Amino acid sequence: MKILEMKVWDPSLSQKRRDKLYIMAEILELARDGALKTQIMYKANLSFTQLNYYLKFMLKINFLERFVKNGKDFYKATEKGLEFLQRYQEITELLKIENGNGQNNFKVPPPHLLKSN
Repeated sequence: MKILEMKVWDPSLSQKRRDKLYIMAEILELARDGALKTQIMYKANLSFTQLNYYLKFMLKINFLERFVKNGKDFYKATEKGLEFLQRYQEITELLKIENGNGQNNFKVPPPHLLKSN
């Protein structure tokens, strides 16, 4: 099975709307090895309110786990979260291949976000 890795932030995307699944995939990629709340917020370009919404939801559905290290809260992607990320990347890659450049009203990340290892 081929594992794809996302480049998290691209300035050209800042003017386009991102859907919820895309944002969740970004958060999971950032939290793959554990990340602080502020790191996720800034790298995913989310407001504090948006970040709290996604973290609460993703903790509830077990896509993320929270742990304390050196007195700070860290967030890390769970196996379930990494499975979602893998499937999300596979689907976007499939749609990109099947539909050329994804012109079917489905937001497919730009090719540089879908690079393989």
